[in-house]
Formats: sequence, C-alpha cells, structure tokens
Amino acid sequence: MLAGLLVLLGVLTVRGRFDDPDLWWHLKMGQIIWTTHSIPANDVFSYTTNHQALIPQEWLSQVVIYCAYLCGGYSGMMLWFCSMTALLLVAGYGLCWLYSGNAKVAFAGALILWFFATIGFAIRPQMMSYILLVAELLLIHAGRTRNPRWFYGLPVVFVIWINCHASFILGIVVAGVYLFSSFFNFEIGSLVARRWDPHCRRTLAGALIVSVAGLFLNPGGIKQILYPFDTLMNMHILMANVQEWAPLQMTEARGIGLMAVVVCCLLLAVTRQSELFLDELLLLAMGTWLAVGHLRMLIVFGILAAPILSRQLANSWENYEVENDRIWPNAVMIAVSLLGAFLAFPNRQNLEKQVDAESPVKAVEFIKANHLSGPMMNDYSFGGYLIWAAPEYPVMMDGRTDVYEWSGFLGEFGKWATLQSDPSSLLEKYKVNFCLLTAQSPMIHILPLLHEWKMAYSDDNAVIFVRTPAAGQSDKK
Repeated sequence: MLAGLLVLLGVLTVRGRFDDPDLWWHLKMGQIIWTTHSIPANDVFSYTTNHQALIPQEWLSQVVIYCAYLCGGYSGMMLWFCSMTALLLVAGYGLCWLYSGNAKVAFAGALILWFFATIGFAIRPQMMSYILLVAELLLIHAGRTRNPRWFYGLPVVFVIWINCHASFILGIVVAGVYLFSSFFNFEIGSLVARRWDPHCRRTLAGALIVSVAGLFLNPGGIKQILYPFDTLMNMHILMANVQEWAPLQMTEARGIGLMAVVVCCLLLAVTRQSELFLDELLLLAMGTWLAVGHLRMLIVFGILAAPILSRQLANSWENYEVENDRIWPNAVMIAVSLLGAFLAFPNRQNLEKQVDAESPVKAVEFIKANHLSGPMMNDYSFGGYLIWAAPEYPVMMDGRTDVYEWSGFLGEFGKWATLQSDPSSLLEKYKVNFCLLTAQSPMIHILPLLHEWKMAYSDDNAVIFVRTPAAGQSDKK
C-alpha cells in the first residue's frame, strides 16, 4: 500500500517535467546509434567543435530513451520517465525497509529520498544511474547480512552503469567505503565498527576487483573510465557556469533539509539513542560533501542518508505486523493510488504543450518555412531541441558542455553571451547569418544596435534575428 502511494507521488512529481533541454540531444544520439548500429566517435551536431572526439559515456541510456520514443512517441518517453521515478522511490523504500527492519519508518526514509531527488528528476541518463546506486546498496546489504553470494551481482551492475552514465565512479567509491570499514572493530561511544567475517570480506573484495575489470567493457576504453575524473578536475568552466553544478545554498529548503538530516543522524548517535556505524558515517560525510558542493548531488545524498536515518529511527514507530493487516482497506488504497497515477499521467496534447512552452517549436517552423540559411547562432538552452527537430541546421552550442570545453569554444561563447566580449566578434568569426535566442537573452537588446542585424521573428520564448546586407552592398545589387 505504501509502495502504491510512492508510485502516485512519483507520477504527480514528474508529470509536468517532460521537456528538459538536454533530453533532445540524448534522444537524437539514441536514434543515431539505433539506426546505424554504431556509436559516433566524433561530434556530428555542431559546426564549432571541429568534429571533437566524443566519449560515449551515456550511449546505453540514450538507446533506451530512444526505444521508449520508438514505442510510444512523447507518451512512451513519459511512461519511461514515470516508471523510472516510481521505481527509484519504491526501490529506495525497499532499501530503507531492509536496512531498518521497520516498514513504516522506511516510508519516511523514502519521502526523504523523494525530497532531495526532486531536484534531479528529468528524462536524462542519470535517472538510470540513481536506480543502479540503489541496486548496489541493496546487493551490499544483502551480501553482508544474508549471503555473500549477493556480492556477485555487483559486476553486472557496474558493466551496465559505465555504459549508462559517468557516475559509476561513485558506485566504486561506495563499495570501497564498505570494504574499508569491514576491517575495523571498535566502539567509541555510539560510533561502532564491526569487523566482517573474512569470507564475506574476501567475497566483496573479489566482486569489487571483477567490477573494476568489468568497467573496460565499454566502447570508449580507458578514456570512458577516466571521464568522471576529467570532469571534476579539468572542466572548470562547466563547473563554474552550469546551474546544476553550482554549490548548494544552505538557506534554501533543500539546504535546510540536508542540515536537518545530518544533525538528526549525529544527534541520535551523540545522545546514545542509536548507534552510528563507521561505514554510515563515511557515506553520510561523502554524501554531504558532494551535495554541498554541487546541487545535482543532492539526490545522491538522499539515497545514501535515507536508509541510515531510517535505521536510527527504527524503534521510534511500531513495525508492521502482518497479523494486524487489514487487507481490504489496503487493497482499496492500492487501487486508488494506481488509478490516481493513471489519471495523472499526461496525455499527448499536454506533453506537446510542455514542449511548446519550453522549446523553440514555432521558431523552428519559421526557420524551415522561410528557408533561412546558416550558419546559425543559437542560445545554449535551445541547442538540444534544434539537434532533434532541425538536424539540417548544425548548432553553434548545446547542453554538451564537456564537448565544447574540450574544443575550447565554451569559454568563447560564455564571454559573448554575458557581454564580456565584442558582440560582433563571434558573429563575424563564424559568418553567422541568423540568430535564435531565448526571449530572456540580454543579446536581444544588443543585436538591433549592431550593423546589418534585424528582428525577423519573436514569440513568448524565442526571438530570431537575421543578417541583412549592408546599405552599400544593397545599392550595388
């Protein structure tokens, strides 16, 4: 019954989040891989990257997303999105239940996960990585408490993970934390470490070694394995300018929530109301550090912290007792939850409206109808949709900030978009013939002041400027 409520909560949370700027280039890449049976080794979407080499670290997720589209169009992708969200919440609930032993407190743990996960729900490859992280935690818990053979599932998880998203490295670190903690045996106040059975520890170590070896089962080789390190250490412009990589503001709701969870975990241990295990303390510290540094890591914090707090609060609420179960009221609640999820699922018209509201749908129609010729300058947030809806027009920029940072274009575009460089310089360098900008772009107030540029189209979310011949050139003609 509680799992049914989580399914309904998941659908209600994401029903209005269909259009994500990065969705479209993921979808296009999935289409290319599916139809050509090959993974592009170089960029084929932008004319400013000079065919920059690619690292296909999300290719499997992209194919899955495209298959959802192939099966049902927008509705197919939304069904995949709702299913992934519901699966994450229900799997997180199961993890909290198994870890705490209390089915009711585990529901509160699932709500904690949901609270932090709402920042990362989108039709993007990382949805699969979150589920794989929960799967890893489930396997490790089952391996240490039931049978070490459960650890043998870890290599399978990591072979899938490295081909779905670069966050696989987080999973390796999490497994390493458990292995490290398994060597210690002490009790300092409420901080406790329990040395594992040698056979159990050796099995986890062996599974982790096989998992690391399995990472090489990817199309990018060693570069794909090293990609997350390159992102964290070398992509400074990406980290400094992309919102989801920004630090957490501790005065916001999620910042306050994070501090509340951390303080609660530590306070329960300090007051000796509950033990805190060494591996839990290390995972809680790592999750907090990641989330405070980068907004997108809040969901990781939620996944790591929810089962810990659930276990600490396990005795604060009576557990589920099957003999007291009321089957028919539960059955009615399950039916109502699933019916609610069905009714809340957006229809195709609703999905199309969401796309129209966020993407330059009508502007692209104008471009095609008037046969505007490139090169085109487009805003960052429109690049993904253009890659999908107008592939005949190579983009200047899109959400693949890693590719543009490698090629050196990201810094150049950033200075232009924020008016830190001559507005004409970028347009002249790339011989741009028309610009597609968001209605909020500061450049829409600058371009009319530049020689040869005039507005040709505008709507609520997009503006198009076209280059016109200079007066002298026009007289000659």
